[in-house]
This record gives sequence, C-alpha cells and structure tokens, in this order.
Amino acid sequence: MRIFSRVLLLIFTLLGIALAVVLYYTVNPKLPDYVPVEQVHYQDQWSAADRQTYYFTPQGTQVKGLHYDWFTALELPFSEQRFATPEYLARFGFLVDPKQVPTAQNPGNLPVGFARHKNAGSNVEYLDITCAACHTGELHYKNQAVRIDGGSAQHVLPSSVPTLRGGSFGQALVASLASTYYNPWKFERFARQVLGDRYDAEHKQLRQDFKQSLNQFLKVAWNDTHRGLYPTEEGPGRTDAFGRIANASFGDAISPDNYRVANAPVDYPQLWDIWTFDWVQWNGSAQQPMARNIGEALGVGATLAFFDDAGQPLQGDARYPSSVRVRDLNLIEETLQRLKPPTWPEDLFGSIDKPLAAQGRALFAENCAGCHVPSITQEGGRPVQQLKMLPVDYIGTDPGTASNIADQRYDLSALQWDLAELAKLNVELHPTPTEPLDLKKMSVAKGLAYVTAFVEEHAYRAAGVTPAERPRLDGYGLPIGVRELRAYKARPLAGVWATPPFLHNGSVPTIYQLLSPQDERSTTFYKGTFNYDPRHLGFETGAFKNAFLFDTKITGNHNSGHEFRAGSRGNGVIGRGLLPQERWALLEYLKVLGGPLEQQLP
Repeated sequence: MRIFSRVLLLIFTLLGIALAVVLYYTVNPKLPDYVPVEQVHYQDQWSAADRQTYYFTPQGTQVKGLHYDWFTALELPFSEQRFATPEYLARFGFLVDPKQVPTAQNPGNLPVGFARHKNAGSNVEYLDITCAACHTGELHYKNQAVRIDGGSAQHVLPSSVPTLRGGSFGQALVASLASTYYNPWKFERFARQVLGDRYDAEHKQLRQDFKQSLNQFLKVAWNDTHRGLYPTEEGPGRTDAFGRIANASFGDAISPDNYRVANAPVDYPQLWDIWTFDWVQWNGSAQQPMARNIGEALGVGATLAFFDDAGQPLQGDARYPSSVRVRDLNLIEETLQRLKPPTWPEDLFGSIDKPLAAQGRALFAENCAGCHVPSITQEGGRPVQQLKMLPVDYIGTDPGTASNIADQRYDLSALQWDLAELAKLNVELHPTPTEPLDLKKMSVAKGLAYVTAFVEEHAYRAAGVTPAERPRLDGYGLPIGVRELRAYKARPLAGVWATPPFLHNGSVPTIYQLLSPQDERSTTFYKGTFNYDPRHLGFETGAFKNAFLFDTKITGNHNSGHEFRAGSRGNGVIGRGLLPQERWALLEYLKVLGGPLEQQLP
C-alpha cells in the first residue's frame, strides 16, 4: 500500500509539473527580442495624410468585444508592464516606429492597423484591427528600416490555440485577459485605470462585461483546439483567410457541423495596383471591392447576426446587421488607389547594376512577361488588368488553398434563403449554374458572396448610402462576382522585391530561390525576422532566438512548382533552366521594374 501511495504521489507530482510547464509557456510566449532600428524610412508611395488614413481608419472589427481602453490598460500576466506597449507588440511582428508618439488618430500609441470605432447608438470604443495591420510591410538592413506601405505583414496575429511555443498574439492576449480577470490585484489596477472617477459606480458592470469578452476568446480557443481546425501552424505573415472566414461565418454563427479543417495558409498579398485587377484573391475568386472588404472585415472580427433573439433566421430587410463600416471601407479602398509601388532604395540597399539589369530586362521578356504582364483595358472609368490564371496542375504550386475553396461545402439551409430572392441580389456566379443552388452544399465562395450581399444591403441602408452613391462604394459599379478556379493568378511584378517570402503560401524565402529548381530551394528555413537580404531579394533565413521554423514538407507548406528547369512544360515546370548569372540579371531588373529607375537602363 505504501508503494502504491508513493507511485500515486509521483504521478500527481509529474502531472503537476507538466501542468505548470504548460501554463508557464501558455502565458509566457517565446517571442523574438525587439531590436529597434535607428530610423524608419518612409517611401514616396503616397502622401503622409493618406498613410495615416490607411493606418488608422477603422473597418468595423471588434476583436471579441474588446474595448480600446481595456486593451491599452492590460498588463502582462507576471508583471505590471502594459501589454499594449509598442516595444512588446513589436515582438509579435506588428509595425512600430521607435519615434512614434500618441496622436489624435492613434491615442493609444499602438502599432500600424490598430484602430478604434463606436457603433451607432453606443459610446463604447472597440478595438478595431484594420487591413493595414496585415497589408503593411517593413524591411530592415544595417539597423535601418524601409516601410513598405501596402506590403506584406510578418506578424503572428490569428491563432489563439494554446501551444508550448506560445508565439501567437492571440494566445498571449488571452493569457493577459485571463490573468487580469482572475488576479484580483491586477483587476483592481485595471479597473481604476479604465474607469477613473467612475470606479465605484461601474466596477461591477466592468467585471461582467470583461468576463463576457474573455469568454468569447476562451470559447474560440477551446473550439479551435479540440476540433483541430488549424493543423498547419500559420507562423509569421500567414493566415488561412478563407478557412477562418468560413469557420467564423458558417461554423460559429450557423452550425458546428460547418466547421472545416483549414490547412492552407497564405501570405498577405501586396495591395498596390490591386484596384486595377479584374479579379482578386490568390485564386481569382472575387470581383467587387466592397464585397471583398466586407468579407475580410467579417473574418477579422466584425459582428454579424443571422438569427433573432428567439433563434429564428432573420428575414427581409432585417438581414444581416453587422458592425461593418462601409463608408470607412470605401475610404480605405479609395486611398489605396493612390498607392504607388515601392522603389528600390539605392542609398540603403545598394546601387543598381544598370548593364546587368538591362540583361535582366531581356530575360524577363523571354521568361516572365507571358504570365506577369497582363493586357490592360479601360472599363468603368478605370484601367483593368486582365490577370492570367494558371491552373494548379500547370503551375504546380501547393494546391491546398485553391482545392479547399473549390471543394469544401457548407450547410446554410438554416438561414432559409429563398432561391428566387437570391437571384435578385447583385451576385454573379461564373460560370452561370446549370442547376439550382443546393443550400445544404454551398461552397465558401458562393456562400460568402450571398452573405456579403445581404450584409452590404443592410450596411448601406444603415449608413444612408443613396442609390446614386452605390456604384462608387461597390467599386466601379461591379457586381459581387464569384469564381471557383483550381488556379492561382499571376500578378504584375512591380515592387515584388519588397514582398518576401514568395508563392501564395510563402514557402520560398527569396526570389533567387524562386528562379531556381525545387531541389535547390530550402526545405526548411527560419521566419520572423525583418532583416532583408538585398542580394537574393528576400528575408534572411538563418536561426535566431525564438524563430519560427517553416517546414515545406507539412501540408499547405509545399514549395513545389513555378520551376525554371529542363523538361516539358506543365506539372510545375514553367520555363527553361536559368543559369546562375541569368538569375542574378533577373533579380537586378526586378529591383527597378515598374519604377523610375527602369527608365535609366541602357
């Protein structure tokens, strides 16, 4: 009996130690150190006013009901240091300027893309993470930073799934929220900071409201974890955008039966010239700017109601209230129309070898222009670039994103849509269906198209958008077009040097490797740094403290395809093998493509 008791005690002791280790790493994320640069250099991509509008205009996201002043008052779990200090948030990959100070647009002195908004009839200011957080980049070299407006972010925003590594912003935020609620001393300091002279009157209500928000975070963390919804760790600069939007809109809001595994993360694409594209998204599935932006806002956390308080599906004009801010989304979209591609900063990254770049221009015309130089037409008062769509079996890159969007189906019958009513919405399906829609088997693209159409109609009415204004807010009067192609688009390459890593899933770290056969590409490399390699055109890939190891053998991470090598075209081979000196020449040309330096080539 004594031996049994000792064994039992040993087991409980080991379990306690294991639990302590898990809790420690859950609330102490293993993050890279913050190393401030000497100076952030802003390019002449647009005006300073446009930059601030883009950085801090809200779009209607609410981050699980988290208030702006709650976020700025949060402490780290084991210290009184504020969670929202620029130095700490920068460790997650969010962009800060060492010289930044609070402003009227950014009173909390938060990173790029952290905004705030109030809903109609409410005085609550919600934390609003806007599109600039994901579509602004930065490159560091010799302790200097070049800000890439409209570029690719490298943060670890999305996941709140607890891991021992604990490197995600979502997990760390949940840890700080939980420690604030359950530690009475922390909550006391938090409440006094938030309420001030309203402390006595509103303390109890604050605790109730705070717990309600915390419960939303914990529910999502538990749901995502025990269902295994995101098995491919996204890491810096990636998210499974369509998968997360579908799980939030169709799983969280309609039925747990609609949860689907999202195992195909994609990079955040650059945004310059996007307003001229005929179709957007990596797989060319969306057409209308407003619908695209509403879908993005819903995926990041805008509220959406499908059912009334009695659980009955909303009907008629009651469909579907949301926190989406359509006028602000339009302001962001129109601001982006003035965004220019970045230009190679010779004073920081080195001078252009013009004779070599001229050689690269000829090689580009031979090997790249057929896909990456689209035809341009004039439609609806804008230049429209007709982007080439490359089938997955030809381009050979990881098929996960395109396949999931084309194949996964969702049961939306609980919304009780009438097919005749759907036909009257501003939605165009390509190709036109030959059979009636099956609401029990809706694809994510079609389902989101109809959801965003209803959300758009409701939001336009709430914002007082007139029929005369609507074509402009829609974006050039475009319908909500939908395609489901097993293909990826080949976009123009102006400024591509500033958008590492490469391919839709970020599986190739440099352009030099992208121009190389697959067997010359890194099968694993480290991510999470902003340190730029101006020779190979990509981020540095060596190990550093708490780096994220990207493994191209994992589902969704494959670095296959887009190969220049000997062999017949197709199945991933898109061009002849390039000699090393030809690759260097192409890289030199890509530094100037589409910019003023291109005109100086011999």
